[in-house]
Amino acid sequence: MKQRSRLLVYAVPVIVVLAGLAVYQYGFVNVRREMASLRETCAARERALSKCMEMIANKPELEKRLVVLKEKRKTAASKIIKAQTLTLCAAALQETVKGIITGQGGSIASERVEKTEEFGKFQVVTIAVEAALPDTRALSDILFGIETHEPYIVVREMDTRVRNFREPGELMVKLRLSSLGGGK
Repeated sequence: MKQRSRLLVYAVPVIVVLAGLAVYQYGFVNVRREMASLRETCAARERALSKCMEMIANKPELEKRLVVLKEKRKTAASKIIKAQTLTLCAAALQETVKGIITGQGGSIASERVEKTEEFGKFQVVTIAVEAALPDTRALSDILFGIETHEPYIVVREMDTRVRNFREPGELMVKLRLSSLGGGK
């Protein structure tokens, strides 16, 4: 019995120490790790919440910027011819030029659509027009009307000749005009 009690005297403290180490290792250390993880999660959520609160506080400013950007987009869109297809863009360009020329007393002799070109995201629609104009003042007014028109029209080439050298006055003009075209 004495041996058993002696074994018990040594074994019980060892068992208590080992049990304490097991409780420490698997209980206390894990609880600490979980607490640290919860603190990190809480801190991350607080940062996200503060960012959301800042965004909500900046909402009026963001709405103002959005309105400004929409206006810029609208003004930029007014500078290109909008139509379903490039053929319709070319037709719209022809009608615009025809209106400008006939409005100044000129007459259209011929018109034709040339091949479209790529220009980044846009397509460049080009037409060629031959017209008879009454005088140089009408030519000046037509060029002014074309250059100041929105959507923008660019005169790429121009060839002007007097129709009758003996009685100058009426002009024959060949114009090659381009504009940016885009779909809806």
